[in-house]
Amino acid sequence: MKTVVLANQKGGVGKSAIACLLAHWLAAQGYRVLAIDVDHQGNMTKPLTKSGKAFVAPMSAHQVFTDAASASNGIAEEHPFVLIPSSHELKALEQQREQHNQFARNLRVFLHHADQRFDFCIIDTNPNPDIRVVASLVSADFVLSPIQLNQEALDGIQGLLLDERVGVERIREKLNPKLRFLGILPTMVEPTPYQKENLRQLVASSQIRSKMVAMVDAPTGGADYAFIPKRTAIAKAQGAGQFLAEIKGDTAARDSWREIQPVIARVAQLMGAA
Repeated sequence: MKTVVLANQKGGVGKSAIACLLAHWLAAQGYRVLAIDVDHQGNMTKPLTKSGKAFVAPMSAHQVFTDAASASNGIAEEHPFVLIPSSHELKALEQQREQHNQFARNLRVFLHHADQRFDFCIIDTNPNPDIRVVASLVSADFVLSPIQLNQEALDGIQGLLLDERVGVERIREKLNPKLRFLGILPTMVEPTPYQKENLRQLVASSQIRSKMVAMVDAPTGGADYAFIPKRTAIAKAQGAGQFLAEIKGDTAARDSWREIQPVIARVAQLMGAA
């Protein structure tokens, strides 16, 4: 099982929408998918539950951190697409500092038990960098960071990578050498001069460009880079609990999926999907 964490220290960047699209797409390709929502706001839990496509496990993500053995027993063998839902109790984990190491160990134990049951695990995280994010990154294979094209988000890239506690580079160096940064993924990109210029600046910077998701395996400078355009159809699909690719009779949804599908497929490919 390959585990990817969706992480960003800023909320409202479309992270949960990407997590849902990736989970739905992998499941539609026939892969066995485990989705874990460790954000107490439940922005991945709500649409996946409403979709009816994922089996909602009888235990919450809070139990994964606090009682891994019981949580592992709650995954039914016959379901190829399983959601471990969010819980409001998750936000209290950070205050239990004496238990942080145990929480991280419990998540690792849970993922170990799920390893042979699933092909991919997608973990949607909360924006505030706490033990939930740290524990997820410590046990993951990959991390993907959706961002918006504004200066605040661009400035936050260094924090995402180099923060002393939750920085990807720090965690890889000290705790999880297998962790691979798939890249930053600009989301909600609008066809305005301001956003086009921000995207151009990202690609123009060799330091940032090397952290973006290249659409093809090409030498630096010879590749196009992934981004998700701003489309109302994405938000509507999330709200309705629908997989964008399966919405019938809606031209906007069809056109949006045509733009987005290559990006989702590329991310999945980088994770090892055929």
